[in-house]
Amino acid sequence: MNILRIHHVSVITADTGRALQFYQGVLGLQRDDNRPDLGYPGAWLKVGDEQIHLLELSNPDPAEGRPAHGGRDRHLALLVTDLEALRRALDQAGIGYSLSRSGRVALFCRDPDGNAIELIET
Repeated sequence: MNILRIHHVSVITADTGRALQFYQGVLGLQRDDNRPDLGYPGAWLKVGDEQIHLLELSNPDPAEGRPAHGGRDRHLALLVTDLEALRRALDQAGIGYSLSRSGRVALFCRDPDGNAIELIET
C-alpha cells in the first residue's frame, strides 16, 4: 500500500465567516491564506502538517435527524494537548458537547453547520 497519511479533510459550510468564528475563534486553528480561487468561497486551516478545507457549497446532507452524539455520525477527529481548555472555550461560546463513550479523554461537538468533531487529548 502506498498511502502515507491524510493530507486534508473538506468540510461543507453555509457561511465561511461563521465557520471561521468556530474553527479559528473557538478551536484556535490558524488560517492558511494560500487557498486557490476555486470559484466559490472557502478557507484553508492548518492542523499541524495537514489541513481542513472549508467549502462554502450547498450541503447534500440533511441538517435534521443527525445522531445527538457525534461519535455515531461521520466526524473529523483532532488530537489536542489540553482538552480542558477546549471544554472551557466551548462552554464560553455556548457550544454543546458530549463526552466520548469509549473511556478516552475525548469529547464530541458540532460546528455551526452540524459537522461532528471529535477532540481527543494526547
